[in-house]
Amino acid sequence: MGDLFWFCIIGLIAGALAKAIVPGTHREPKGCLMTMFLGMAGSILVGFLMRLLFGTAGSGSFIGTIVGATIGAVLLIMMFRKFWK
Repeated sequence: MGDLFWFCIIGLIAGALAKAIVPGTHREPKGCLMTMFLGMAGSILVGFLMRLLFGTAGSGSFIGTIVGATIGAVLLIMMFRKFWK
């Protein structure tokens, strides 16, 4: 249960950072839950890519996880915008 809690917290932080880096438009989904899901999905995406390309999911440090999840969330925002039109 503790891992799920931290996964949600990291997702919320990473989603908020991603939305600060790439602000949304009025047509995009908003809200706390959407931001958290965005960060969590970004974390899963980067973990998958790290495992695929390098054979590891990363260092596991708190800051490294947030940075990776934020990068993944930014990539998801950009992909969402590309296909949302």
